[in-house]
Amino acid sequence: MPVSTSLFDLTGQVALVTGGGSGIGKACATALLQHGAKVVLGGRTLSKVEEAAQELDALGDDSGEDPVAVPVQLDVASDDSAEAAVKFAMDTFGGLNIVINSAGIMCKKPTFDLTGEDMNSLYNIHITGALRVSQAAGHIFREQHQGSIINIASISSYMSLTEVTAYACAKSGMMGLTHSLANEWAKYGIRTNGIAPGFIPTDINRKMIEGTDRGRRILEHTPMARFGEGSEIAGAAVYLASPAASFVNGITIPVDGGYLASGIGDSVAPWEAEK
Repeated sequence: MPVSTSLFDLTGQVALVTGGGSGIGKACATALLQHGAKVVLGGRTLSKVEEAAQELDALGDDSGEDPVAVPVQLDVASDDSAEAAVKFAMDTFGGLNIVINSAGIMCKKPTFDLTGEDMNSLYNIHITGALRVSQAAGHIFREQHQGSIINIASISSYMSLTEVTAYACAKSGMMGLTHSLANEWAKYGIRTNGIAPGFIPTDINRKMIEGTDRGRRILEHTPMARFGEGSEIAGAAVYLASPAASFVNGITIPVDGGYLASGIGDSVAPWEAEK
């Protein structure tokens, strides 16, 4: 007997995705749209989210009369911008049900050289930025007693990586924010969960891991012996946003090709084939 797809049906739902112009944010927005949701793509660079929204809108129905994906300029470092983006979603689609906090930046430098400004900058985007958007949307969710917040954490929320201390601390903080909101806001009908992607080449990390010794060592430690793709993260987002996860609250799902499970296994180092 085929499994019903209704558990993952997001028809009638509206999602706001920060960092929606590229990478994991765009992939998650695409998957939500493909499961019936309408999406608002938020990003600091308006032209980038405009281009992404145009691409995603083409995936909607053939009538072309009503958009299913729209862009909004959103700087998660600004309270006013976060509130304006939520209002825009409400005004455009008449509701809001899902928020994905995917906006992020990277800082790679030896920890001895790390400054307080570096740390504060990443915290302001990742943690405080996610809080700003969650609070702005949370007022709507509390009033309707329904809403799903999904925070994009990282594999570095669980383990250390050299020379990305500020990023790792910020992403660990995303897990703490997820736990706190899940505990405090569940009584308002709001579920808060997270996703911890493994190594997915995106605009902020591609030069660090593709074709580098760092990337080789990552693959050596990944049982599936490859990097992931944004679309492989998006399935977890659909699940967490959908009725299938109606009793799931306060968890962060690693999607990492087995990286966290890796111990001593078969070598996948490039030099193995030469022996």
